[in-house]
Amino acid sequence: MSHVARSKYSFALAKNSPVLPNEHMTVTKVPDATPGLVAKYAFNDEQALLAKVRYNRLVDIFSGVTCYSLQNHLRTTVPEMGQVETDEIYVGVDKKGAHYAFPIQAKGGKDKLSVVQIEQDFAVCATKFPLLVCRPIAAQFMEGGVIALFEFESGETGVTILSEKHYQLVAPKDVTDADLQTYRERLVTAS
Repeated sequence: MSHVARSKYSFALAKNSPVLPNEHMTVTKVPDATPGLVAKYAFNDEQALLAKVRYNRLVDIFSGVTCYSLQNHLRTTVPEMGQVETDEIYVGVDKKGAHYAFPIQAKGGKDKLSVVQIEQDFAVCATKFPLLVCRPIAAQFMEGGVIALFEFESGETGVTILSEKHYQLVAPKDVTDADLQTYRERLVTAS
């Protein structure tokens, strides 16, 4: 659907490309910092997912940038597109002083992520945050409470997945010495 004029829209056929987590990705354990009261009453929906991502600073961990939640459910208009919504917007700064916008799409339960939503996130960044580096991220609950995070880029072939990581929130005692050794070894092989 594209915006033609105020309150007027036209429909266009778009390729339905759901974004699905790769079941073969390594899972990284992260000590769960979700407040107990929030964990007790959270549902298995996108709001619960966003809360877990926020309280556990998963956007920071995933992106390597210090991030802050700016706004939930940002509804805005984008030229040539009309009204769009992103589930949450983070802003961040890196060690060199560059500023970033991280539009976040979240899906809980059986909902699927769509490339169309990510295209809208790129448009939101271009319109509302033109001086910031745009890094759209999507979060998806998986089996066993694993959280898949994706980062996207936009190029000649359209929107593609740049990076995907899976995180398991666990009690601090469940991050074992063996886990820590594995994570240290990843640093050596990534260099």
